[in-house]
Amino acid sequence: MSWKAQLPPDILPWLLEPDPSTVRYLTLRDLLDTPADDPELMQAHQAAHQQGAIPKILSHMDPAGYWQRPGPGYGPKYRSTVWSLILLAQLGASIDQDERIARACEYSLENALAPGGQFSYSGAPSGTIDCLQGNLCWAITELGSTDSRLEKAYEWMARTVTGEGIAPASDKKAPLRYAAYKCGPNFACGANNKLPCAWGAAKVMLAFACLPVERRTPLIQSAIQTGVDFLLGIDPATAAYPTSEGQPPNRSWWKFGFPVFYITDLLQIADILVRLGYGHDQRLANLLQLVRQKQDATGCWNLEYDYTGKTWGSYGSKLQPNKYVTLRALRVLKAIG
Repeated sequence: MSWKAQLPPDILPWLLEPDPSTVRYLTLRDLLDTPADDPELMQAHQAAHQQGAIPKILSHMDPAGYWQRPGPGYGPKYRSTVWSLILLAQLGASIDQDERIARACEYSLENALAPGGQFSYSGAPSGTIDCLQGNLCWAITELGSTDSRLEKAYEWMARTVTGEGIAPASDKKAPLRYAAYKCGPNFACGANNKLPCAWGAAKVMLAFACLPVERRTPLIQSAIQTGVDFLLGIDPATAAYPTSEGQPPNRSWWKFGFPVFYITDLLQIADILVRLGYGHDQRLANLLQLVRQKQDATGCWNLEYDYTGKTWGSYGSKLQPNKYVTLRALRVLKAIG
């Protein structure tokens, strides 16, 4: 039985409704595998850039290519350049549809990417941190940029995972060294008491997962394996990853939401591992069961975590059936059949 045959009959028609146009486009693209040259998909993609969230976000962009204030774009949360690009990527925006998106990607590469490949909250190499690196590598790639500078950003990100060719933070003369936040291999983070940070790991692995296999160098493949070993080193349904001072896992892990910024939910972990080919790994079974259990009687998933009032636009009512979260969950279930 196909995965679609297991769905309530009203779910796909609900996701294909014209509003929001972004969900309709992403449903055609990701769930129904509509060919890229299909007129219906092309029309839906154009509509998503002409009405709704994408044009609203772009209307707030400065003509130079940034949001809120010039510079690396990390602050203020969650309306500055970093967060706007991440949100646009999650909405299916594309540089092919609007020149302003290409301009924003170029601005970020010019102002947030250090020469060594570090995406930085300050513009300096020392401002690098896993969650920012992964999110921007993923978002700018997902938006359609093929800028060659991304290759160095992916290489740096892979080196930070494996430790290959990176000196300790104390070696001030080294051309590539760890820093206060990105402080060591295997996703070690100064914000997590120098322990591996699963939120950071998720963003790094998300970026690697979106790379076509032919672009995954041996270094990147090694980093991916390290990340898989880390994320599946526990039962991911427990979210029992290292925390500062042994605190219990953040409750946000179990709140499926939209958009997803640096705070990570377990649905994103499931999505990443399924994309990397681990959908049928028994270590993922409990997490996939948790995803299924969150589906309500109508076949939908609720919005449990959101940024309404904090970022551009609103993407549904809290604790109500939500098209974006349902789309996220169905991507996972489709991938595992």
